[in-house]
Amino acid sequence: MPATATLSRNASIDETRRFMQERLKGIVPEVEIEAKVELVYAINKCKREMNAVILGHNYMEPALYHSVPDHTGDSLQLSSIAATTDADIIVFCGVLFMGETAKILNPIKTVLVPSEQAGCSLAAGISAEDIRNLKERFPDAVVVTYVNTYADAKGESDYCCTSGNADKVLNKLIEMGHKRILFLPDAYLAANTAAQMKVPYLDSQSGDAAFAAISDDQPLVIGWNAKCEVHELFTTEDVDNIRRQYPEAIILAHPECSPEVIAKVDISGSTKAMVDYVRDVDAPQYALLTECAMGDNLAAEFPHRNMVRACTLRCKHMNYITLEETLAGLEKVQYKVELSDELIERARKPIQRMIEIR
Repeated sequence: MPATATLSRNASIDETRRFMQERLKGIVPEVEIEAKVELVYAINKCKREMNAVILGHNYMEPALYHSVPDHTGDSLQLSSIAATTDADIIVFCGVLFMGETAKILNPIKTVLVPSEQAGCSLAAGISAEDIRNLKERFPDAVVVTYVNTYADAKGESDYCCTSGNADKVLNKLIEMGHKRILFLPDAYLAANTAAQMKVPYLDSQSGDAAFAAISDDQPLVIGWNAKCEVHELFTTEDVDNIRRQYPEAIILAHPECSPEVIAKVDISGSTKAMVDYVRDVDAPQYALLTECAMGDNLAAEFPHRNMVRACTLRCKHMNYITLEETLAGLEKVQYKVELSDELIERARKPIQRMIEIR
């Protein structure tokens, strides 16, 4: 069964109200919907008049996610769309590194992120200087950075990856003959990907003896110590509680969760993989271990699916992106993503290399 229709950017205010009431019934209180109808209508009106496109990440709150984005998805899906849009203005309803990636891929466009506070603990967990220091310690290593990094970190990297294609990128590098892979910055994503590929994993802070124990001919994934402040809070007890309360539920966890959690769930995958699974695979119930707005968004998008609402963890940074901030961003053309031409050029190379890997 396909997802329900999307809201036209040409919808009248009455059409907007009816759409939101139907789509968000049981997800968002009626009084909240009514309070946001005029905001949604005003944003869509601004989009038309300013030739703007709005990209909405899967972690946006439901009233925004289902009403104003022209495109929704994960950060790479949306950045790829940004690279080809003919809009004059790109509004990225997501955190700053996503807006930066969109700017890197389409530097001639004006890119806005609706809130100055929409950072990311994971992206802040590694700096360009950190990567330079790691390259000095591991001079033979190829550097792969997660797309959830800031532009200066990407600029020090050889390749980028997403949670959905990390294994493909690493497999390609191993096929190319690379034996030491610095996979930065998410410790859990690196460890989980290495385990999936049956490749040894060591933290970069491990002692020399640990590295000496791995043959030079053996591929090795070397990680960093940063973690997502939301996903690291999920525990094996959370999995056990869901199993106990919802024994028929398929549990899907983001690979930014700990290896112990990943070992106990049914499916590990990116936000795109989760959307695809809920859309395409029949199951009695579905439980997501990721930012909880996504569960609400899938419950609204696929009303024929029984989503278990067992998550209470919201990303404070994603939560800064609101309808009010989005409207203000458009009206004032504020919080532009600004990057130097030199940084854009350096950061584009690892992203393009990633995109070329199938």
